[in-house]
Amino acid sequence: MSAVSRYRLRPGGRLTGSLTVPGDKSISHRALMLGAIAEGPTEISGFLAGEDCLSTLRALIDLGVRIERSGATDVRVEGVGAGGLEAPARALDMGNAGTAMRLFTGLLAPQRFNSTLIGDQSLMRRPMQRVVVPLAMMGAQIRTHDGRPPVEIRGTPHLRGIHYSLPVASAQVKSAVLLAGLAATGRTSVTEPAPSRDHTERMLGSFGAKLAHEGRTVALEGGQRLRGTRVAVPADFSSAAFFIVAACLAASPSLTLTNIGINPTRTGLLELLRRMGADIRVQPRVGSDAPAEPVADLEIHASPLRGITVHEAEVPLAIDEFPVFFVAAACASGETLVRGALELRVKESDRLAAMAEGLGALGIEHQLLPDGLWIRGAGGFGGGTIDSRGDHRIAMAFAIAALRASQPIEILDVANVATSFPGFVETARAAGLELEAL
Repeated sequence: MSAVSRYRLRPGGRLTGSLTVPGDKSISHRALMLGAIAEGPTEISGFLAGEDCLSTLRALIDLGVRIERSGATDVRVEGVGAGGLEAPARALDMGNAGTAMRLFTGLLAPQRFNSTLIGDQSLMRRPMQRVVVPLAMMGAQIRTHDGRPPVEIRGTPHLRGIHYSLPVASAQVKSAVLLAGLAATGRTSVTEPAPSRDHTERMLGSFGAKLAHEGRTVALEGGQRLRGTRVAVPADFSSAAFFIVAACLAASPSLTLTNIGINPTRTGLLELLRRMGADIRVQPRVGSDAPAEPVADLEIHASPLRGITVHEAEVPLAIDEFPVFFVAAACASGETLVRGALELRVKESDRLAAMAEGLGALGIEHQLLPDGLWIRGAGGFGGGTIDSRGDHRIAMAFAIAALRASQPIEILDVANVATSFPGFVETARAAGLELEAL
């Protein structure tokens, strides 16, 4: 974990040229897990070597999977097949990775051995029961502590396939059920109330699994074998989001972000910013060696933004980008209203409360709602000190705010930025932010 504990940013700055960001975190997690239970080797390029994905890597090694790293972003996974995982000698530490904990719960539920999942102080407070409920319907035996970690899994081979209707759109719950369904008897299907990230479905197809799609329902038959493959991980859209907003605020005249994953279940932020008046041009990359995931270069020009209303149906497609979206809203003219975003309260922090507190500290008029946030755009910020609450996305969002600040901004508790964006400080400086890591 990085030794950096706080950021200090001087106000202003201009962005130009081109840059890229690290590999996609969601895809890196899944490539490791599916590669582990596939037959034969899986070669991963563009892997995100952040702390979250390294937690997944270490856990799979503890489960008896041989994994080799030939470079910072190149990984080879020697698949052990569907029944080849081994009982771990200790609890599996997920660090700060909520995605890893929820997906591992589905992966480990049908194994022949018992296992326990733990994490850091933040992760041990996050809710896990919504994953446990559908897995229990399949016959899994899983115990939490008042719905939170540690997650104690009693291995239960021969789970039964079920149909599950998600009460709230969640790619993590959907993925956990599908991973368990691979080892279940019969058909497993999941219906969503709204679209969520579909990286698991796409990647299962790349590993040779057959899935059926009908409307918002995805289904698979248990007992399918996966085959090792090559996975080229595109640059992470959620990491690119900070620089997309930064360019909207301060590009001179434009900034290009290269090789960005533009999976349509991830890019809701682009549509929200365009509705606010942003000039964002998507240039698809053709002939990519990652056919399962669309990739593009993004050219962003500085644009005057106006406030908008974000409807509940739009929230899942931009769920991780709302911290930096709120920064854009504070710089826009007029009012912005977001409702139906209760999910933001159970992320690495209560992101609604953390953003409201930080916006207030920087002089932005706002109202914190039970399931959202109202913001009156002021065109820019004052200065002040921000408590990021140890949340990487809160820390990076307020770093971008410095581009439109009139006074310095100091951001506390930033060590967890390394979980998703190793090299953020260097990338931000290269882009044009005046950021000092302390």
